[in-house]
Amino acid sequence: MSAGIARRKGLTAGALVGVVVAMGVVVAFSAPLYRLFCAATGYNGTTQRASQAASLVDKNRTITVRFDATVAPGLDWEFHPEQPSVDVHPGETKVIKYKAFNMSREPVTGTATFNVTPAKAGLYFDKLQCFCFSAQHLAPGEAADLAVQFFVDPDIAQDRNDDDVDTITLSYTMFRSKDGTPPVQSSALATQLSSN
Repeated sequence: MSAGIARRKGLTAGALVGVVVAMGVVVAFSAPLYRLFCAATGYNGTTQRASQAASLVDKNRTITVRFDATVAPGLDWEFHPEQPSVDVHPGETKVIKYKAFNMSREPVTGTATFNVTPAKAGLYFDKLQCFCFSAQHLAPGEAADLAVQFFVDPDIAQDRNDDDVDTITLSYTMFRSKDGTPPVQSSALATQLSSN
């Protein structure tokens, strides 16, 4: 075998190993990158997390925000919003509560996933605080008020694609936490928000 052929085979093998390694890296980081992409763009109804309330309120537009709750199989909880909907002006901060009740005979930790519909409104739905940011631990027979503080970003008025959005549905699904250990901070958010 000539040195040229051996060299080409070596380069081909090296390139194939590089492709396999690159694909492994892409697979390993695809879930975190997808979550970052959704959080940054609101893709697929992913809401935004805000550190401060909006600086202005658009009184010329009213959006109805509806609330939905589902309990995943394997979690023996009741979970529902305390009110079906609320009307908000973009930029107006609202606090609403969900009620959770552990119907089982054991302590259980739950975590909530969330999204909004229509999905295109996710980019403009901002949460300041939410029970979904941490796990919730309930003793047997314990109930808790779980709060979410949110606003619809007034920039929604600048997006012509969202001119038809007059109703947004905020949906939560509560799951049994894979890690059954109680969180350091349980339902303190509900108490904190209700005192405001």
